[in-house]
Amino acid sequence: MTPSTSIGRLAPSPTGSLHLGNVRTFLWAWLSARAQGGRVLLRIEDLDAPRVKPGVVEKLIDDLRWLGLDWDGDPVVQSARRARYAAEFERLRPHLYPCGCSRADILAAQSAPHEGDVEIRYPGTCRDHAPDRTVAWRVRVPPGPVSFDDLLAGPRLFDVSATVGDFVVAKSPDSPAYQLAVVLDDIEQGVTEVVRGDDLLPSTSRQLLLYRLLGAAAPRFGHAPLVVGPDGKRLAKRHGEARIAELREQGAAPGRIVSALARWSGLPDLGRPAELVRHWNWATVSRERIALTPRRLAEIADDRTPR
Repeated sequence: MTPSTSIGRLAPSPTGSLHLGNVRTFLWAWLSARAQGGRVLLRIEDLDAPRVKPGVVEKLIDDLRWLGLDWDGDPVVQSARRARYAAEFERLRPHLYPCGCSRADILAAQSAPHEGDVEIRYPGTCRDHAPDRTVAWRVRVPPGPVSFDDLLAGPRLFDVSATVGDFVVAKSPDSPAYQLAVVLDDIEQGVTEVVRGDDLLPSTSRQLLLYRLLGAAAPRFGHAPLVVGPDGKRLAKRHGEARIAELREQGAAPGRIVSALARWSGLPDLGRPAELVRHWNWATVSRERIALTPRRLAEIADDRTPR
């Protein structure tokens, strides 16, 4: 295989055990980069300090290696990069403004009620008025849609201004929000391809706006369909049987897990990521979300034969 300049990345958050959903996405990211003869980087996204659990970083690294996924170079840890974030914040500052609004303030300003996790549009309360306090920093979003061509979903278009408005990019100069942190990291690490779950499709247009403001070239984006619970919701603690740690405790072999993830992705029933590289193709990979039914779990957990 001829080496290329393609650089992909695996970017787990140490807030809990890896599960079948994020592992399938990591497998896709790894396969796409390796199929191009490119590099794979590992980044630990641990800026959400209250949710980071002790010992999880070591466990997730062990789980990835156990499954046959590797990476090039040493892992990058976001919490060790705060000085770099602060420096880059200054470059972006002309496009930002301080905001003193709480979520309750924003909800109170809405013309219609919102429930649950539905994202609400910021009405621009602090855009032209300095607040008494600074809760966060927001970017001034220009009007109009932002489009991109997703590797799996094809042409996509989101109007950031109309849907979420001026979004939060940092709590403070050295504490960027997810949207800004991943952009700064990917720019510095030279990432050319981002593969992640399709629940993050709307985030892409926001991040593309930040790439433009920073004068940097954006990577390609590919959004993998999620693996969801039988209830159709994202995998969470209530789907504990999907955790890699629990499957390992039950005696499931890594080959069984990789084979199942491959089948669910429209790939050959092979048990090692390295065996799947030559079969990877964005044009033929599955475009459907996978519901993690008891039958699908049984494909992994009930047959303990090593592969």
